[in-house]
Amino acid sequence: MKFDVVEVTEDELNNFTAVQMQLLRTAQKNKDELVHKMEKELALFKKLVYTDDMKESSLLAQKQAELQDELDYQLAIIVEQYEYGMNLSEPFIPENPDAEKVGYMVDYSLPYTDRYSIVKEYYLSISDPTERMNLYLADEVAKDYLSSYYRTLLNVLQSYSR
Repeated sequence: MKFDVVEVTEDELNNFTAVQMQLLRTAQKNKDELVHKMEKELALFKKLVYTDDMKESSLLAQKQAELQDELDYQLAIIVEQYEYGMNLSEPFIPENPDAEKVGYMVDYSLPYTDRYSIVKEYYLSISDPTERMNLYLADEVAKDYLSSYYRTLLNVLQSYSR
């Protein structure tokens, strides 16, 4: 997938966590869908203008400018949402500064069910079941972050490993 919704270097891409990569992919998908929708709308308007024999009219240029303004506005919203998500997904570093970074968003203001879903999605994105279980069992942040849900997710991940 080509990423042009925001400028991202190859090194930054390589250092993205699974959550950050998903945020980028979603922003790019939203941008691509928006551009496609606007192009279709302009093509239809162009056909209408040509069908009505109004080629010399300024209507097409006005519609192009209108659609470009709307595209710019919607893209600004997509980029803002992406940047906000990226700020939230900064890996959590517990009191121990030597602790490893985690690859999922840690936000203690979320209810436990949302925390559970975020951590579950992250670990299920790891295709190797053995690696998934080893990482989860070593994840001290998850134990604190999920509290009693930690054991529940452990059981779920174990069921995927069978």
